[in-house]
Amino acid sequence: MLFTAEHDEPRRALQKFIAAEINPYVDEWEASDIFPAHELFKKLGNLGFLGLNKPEEFGGQGLDYSYALMMAEELGAIKCGGVPMAIGVQTDMATPALARFGSDEVRREFLVPAISGDQVACIGVSEPGAGSDVASIKTQARADGDDYVINGGKMWITNGTQADWICLLANTSDGPVHRNKSLICVPMKTKGVQIARKLDKLGMRSSDTAQIFFDNVRVPRRNRIGEEGAGFTYQMIQFQEERLWGAASCLKALEVIIDETIEYTRGRKAFGGSILDNQVVHFRLAEMQTEVELLRSLIYRAAEQLVAGEDVTKLASMAKLKAGRLGREVTDACLQYWGGMGFMNETHVSRAYRDFRLTSIGGGADEVMLMVLCKMMGILPGQKKGKA
Repeated sequence: MLFTAEHDEPRRALQKFIAAEINPYVDEWEASDIFPAHELFKKLGNLGFLGLNKPEEFGGQGLDYSYALMMAEELGAIKCGGVPMAIGVQTDMATPALARFGSDEVRREFLVPAISGDQVACIGVSEPGAGSDVASIKTQARADGDDYVINGGKMWITNGTQADWICLLANTSDGPVHRNKSLICVPMKTKGVQIARKLDKLGMRSSDTAQIFFDNVRVPRRNRIGEEGAGFTYQMIQFQEERLWGAASCLKALEVIIDETIEYTRGRKAFGGSILDNQVVHFRLAEMQTEVELLRSLIYRAAEQLVAGEDVTKLASMAKLKAGRLGREVTDACLQYWGGMGFMNETHVSRAYRDFRLTSIGGGADEVMLMVLCKMMGILPGQKKGKA
C-alpha cells in the first residue's frame, strides 16, 4: 500500500495552500508569462514541501519517495501546468542527483537553500542541437587548476530567468560520450552567464523558460556533483524521478478536466437535450476516467519499486509515455465537447490542451521512451535476440 494515514496531513496542507496561495493568482501569472518563483518557493519551503524526501541533515524531511509522489499528484489541482512544472524542477529534476551524490560541501551550498526556498534552481541539459539526445551535448567545462571554465549554451531552461543556480550537464573531457560528462552546480550570477532571452511558448505560459549562454564561466571544481565523468549516469538516474514526477502530476490535472467537462456538458443544451446526455459523450468520459485510473495504478507500482530501491526505468518510461499520450487524448476530446467555448483562452480546457502537449516532449520525448522500452525488450534493430 503506497499511501497511509501519515500522508493525509501533508496532503490536506498542500491542498489548502494551492487553494489559497496559487489558484487565485494563476490567471494573472498566465497573462504575465511568469510567476513569482522566489516568493512562492519560499512559502513552500517554509511548509517543508521542497524537501519531502531529501536528507534531514540538509533541511529535508527525510521521508520516502511516496510523499514526493503524493505532492506531485496534488499539484495537478493547480489550474495551469507551468507552476507545477516549475516546482517539479526544484524538487525532482534539478536536485535529486545533488542530494544523492553531492559532497556535503556542495549540498550545504546549493541543496540547503533549494529546500528552504531561499534559492530557485534550474536544470541545464537540453541544447538547441541536443534535446532528448543527451549524449550529444556540446557545452564544455575545461579543467583549469582548481576551476572549470565553461563555454556553450542551454535551451528551454525552466525557471531560467529567475534561477539562482543551475545544475549543469557539461563535457569535462574528450572521452566516450557516455563517460565524459559531469554535473556541475553553477551560480547564475557568475560572470559570463548570460540569459540570452526569455522564450515565448505555446503553453506553460506562467513558467519562465530561457535560453542561456556560458562564455568562459569560471566555477570551482568542487561544485561538481559526485565523480568527474559520471554525469551522464547521474542524469539518467535523475531522469527516472523526473519522468515519474511528470506522469504523477498529470493524474489530478486530467481528472479536473474531465470533471469540469462533465459539469459543462450537463448544462450545455443542443437539439433539445444536454450534451452530456448523448451516449457518445458520457461513454467517452467514462472511458477516459478509466484510462486515468489505469495510469495511476502504473505510477503507484513504479513508485513502490522506487521506495524499495529497485530500478524503475521500465515502469517510469511507460508511465511517462502513457501520461503524454493520455494528456493529449483527454484534453483534445474534452475541448471538443466544450464546442466554441473550448477554443477560447478564457476556459481552463484550452489552457490544459496547450499545457499538456509538453508532456510528450519534455524530459524525453515519446519516441525516446519507446526506444528505452524497446532496448529493454531486446527488440531494437541490431540487438541480438534476447539481449536487453
